[in-house]
Amino acid sequence: MLTLTPQMRVFVAIEPIDFRNGIDGLAGICRNRLGSDPFTGGVYVFRNRGGTSLKILVYDGQGFWLCQKRLSSGRFVWWPKGGAAPLHALESRQLQLLLWNGDLERASLGALWRRLEG
Repeated sequence: MLTLTPQMRVFVAIEPIDFRNGIDGLAGICRNRLGSDPFTGGVYVFRNRGGTSLKILVYDGQGFWLCQKRLSSGRFVWWPKGGAAPLHALESRQLQLLLWNGDLERASLGALWRRLEG
């Protein structure tokens, strides 16, 4: 089971990818096209060209997890716009909202709570 924790670093690949890629192909995309090391434990989210499916790649220290979600109808309503950077960072709670096909721009998330030192 893959658990999303608040401490996880989540990166969304802005450009769609060929979904015939498996673990090795996605790890290669992370290294070669995104300039990121998939062995650092980051969560990498990819979208297909049609916007109907997501793949998530994460290395847990022992091996890779590859998860896929395909919508039974419709498309994912939110995806980051293209820019200079090939990756867009998210919080893990935003990824959970994305996986449920939520609109991150319209969602109202509460402030993150942290105990103040002192």
